[in-house]
Amino acid sequence: MKHYYLSILLTILCIQVYTQPNTLTSEEALKRYENLSVIMAQSFPEDEYKTYNRTSFSEKQLELYLSQHFQRLDLLPLIDGHHAFKLHSYLHSGNWFREIGFLKESIKSYKDFLLYYYANESSLTQEEHQQFLELRAYAYGILADNYAQTSNLDSATIEHRNNIEFIAKHNIISYPSALNNYGLFFYNYKKDLDSALIYFNKAYTITQSQFPKHTLLGSIRDNIADVYISEQQFLKAKPLYKTNFEFYTYAINERSHVKDIPRLISAGTQFIETSLKLGDLEDAKTVLQVLETIIDTTKTISVLPSSKLEFLKAKELFYLGQNDISKAYTTSKYIKSLSDSLTSVEEKEDSKWRDELNTITLDRFALNFEIDRIQNENKIKSQRLKLWIITLVSSIILIILFFMFFRRYKNLVIAKNKQLLAEQTLENTALKVKQLHSEIKSKERDLSDFAINLTENQKWAEVLAEKISNITTAKTKDRDKQLQELEQEIKNKITFDNDTKVFFERLDKLSDSFYSELSKKFPDLSKNEIRLCSLIRLKIDSRQIATLQNITLASLNTSRYRLRKKLNLEETVDLDSFIQNL
Repeated sequence: MKHYYLSILLTILCIQVYTQPNTLTSEEALKRYENLSVIMAQSFPEDEYKTYNRTSFSEKQLELYLSQHFQRLDLLPLIDGHHAFKLHSYLHSGNWFREIGFLKESIKSYKDFLLYYYANESSLTQEEHQQFLELRAYAYGILADNYAQTSNLDSATIEHRNNIEFIAKHNIISYPSALNNYGLFFYNYKKDLDSALIYFNKAYTITQSQFPKHTLLGSIRDNIADVYISEQQFLKAKPLYKTNFEFYTYAINERSHVKDIPRLISAGTQFIETSLKLGDLEDAKTVLQVLETIIDTTKTISVLPSSKLEFLKAKELFYLGQNDISKAYTTSKYIKSLSDSLTSVEEKEDSKWRDELNTITLDRFALNFEIDRIQNENKIKSQRLKLWIITLVSSIILIILFFMFFRRYKNLVIAKNKQLLAEQTLENTALKVKQLHSEIKSKERDLSDFAINLTENQKWAEVLAEKISNITTAKTKDRDKQLQELEQEIKNKITFDNDTKVFFERLDKLSDSFYSELSKKFPDLSKNEIRLCSLIRLKIDSRQIATLQNITLASLNTSRYRLRKKLNLEETVDLDSFIQNL
């Protein structure tokens, strides 16, 4: 049988390998997914109960459905966008695998659901965010339970805590449900009754205050009562079972929208058993009669064999409590017959189902390995051919590029030499232009100084001419004296000019570095203005500066004013302090 499955799956998936390459477009993958879904739904629609029940499938139907289901899962990563559609697909896959008892595949699908949600969360609409709020909590809870059933308790603990942390931010029924599930984890798997009771009570308080009509309230009450029974505290458990029995007589299941008969029967039988342990035969009898009426008047389809078996066991205990051995024995025989029948069917179906699943799972792993090997071989062959073509084309391109590069290199060398020659010529021309500009500036400053000296000499000549005119009109006795004074003044003038020239030559030598720095900062200054700055820097009195420059004090003030403008000084800045701080 294993080889039969393998041959069928190998044929189907090999066709997939060659007809569904990595180049399959998103639209093609989506269309293929939808076509497969239509084919699968013809016998097993995804929204019907029978699809999640192993007994609904024959061997061939199971084999085909599994093959198609895996094909759809392989198509999902190839589909771009359609985020809500893909999320529902992963969730459906997790639910289906869980219901048929294939927990490892169920875990993988729930993890794919959560990973895909958080990877594409920003692309979802606000409506889709709200739609997947409870579904995420559901996925966390079932994923945790799957881990627990596979004895991976550490991973189960992590997922329970992730669920509580995530859903605590939202005021919906999923929050107390997550707390209740964590309590069940402590109760069923860790056998930690104290921790279980803490989480049950917390879930009960929230549900009772915010969702008083929700059937979750009955489940939590039942869990709390079970803890009390485990601790032999029957007096605490009994009122809870009674409340539950009364609750389920009118409570409507949120999903089926009808009364939950199995839970009603379960609550009643638990109340009967607890009452019997406490010796309250009348209370047990009252509820037993009510249950018997419910079972007799309810449609057979609504009363599951397991619920009927549960009722019969309570009935047997009641007869034993009354010491009615005959009725207890008759009931016990009926229980054994029904139990053996159910056990035989369940074991047969469960064994057959799991053998088939394990066989198909192993076949899928073997098939995936074989497909990977075939794909790798094809890739190697394809890569070799591509490598040969790439090598040939690369060689041709390299040869062409080499000749182009060599030619280009020669042209670049020639162009660079021409550019260097042109740049050198430009540099020489620029240097000559700079030297000419410097010489022109120097000539302009000398010319300016010469014009100033000429002006001063003209003024002195005018004064001299006036004095000669006065001498010619003077009396004879005063004329000699005036001539002597004039002669002395001319000698003084000549001596002063020589001394002044010597002074300024020495000043220029001593202030050479100062002149250079000043010329760099203020290139528009004339030679006389630079000398004026040097004299101010030496802290020489204004009258002495006027005498040295052979000008009047008024002319010196004018020169200082012009100097301030060229130095761009504000009125508040002292000229002498500014120059001395340079």
